Amino acid sequence: MNNEIHQGDILKVEKIGNPVIVVSKDFFNSSGEIIGCPVFKNNTESPLHIYIKTDEVSGYAQCEKLALLDLDMRGYKKVDKLLLADIINITDAIQGIFDYI
Repeated sequence: MNNEIHQGDILKVEKIGNPVIVVSKDFFNSSGEIIGCPVFKNNTESPLHIYIKTDEVSGYAQCEKLALLDLDMRGYKKVDKLLLADIINITDAIQGIFDYI
């Protein structure tokens, strides 16, 4: 079980070139799996491309590229953590993908 990963953590995941933001909630992450979205350095800001900047990572979180990742099967390293305001912006954008109207 993986109790160390929290929503908003930024990870470097084995065999994935870009940093990954953990967008799933902590209760989900405790299973060893996360839902994450990648951060690309070069992109254009849009409703689904949210600019983030931390001490270690800057770029655009691509909210439409959600992926389920099994961290029990991959090597990973925490590299940073988002501020709450950034987590809210990203999860709001993701929720917007699934709105009814």
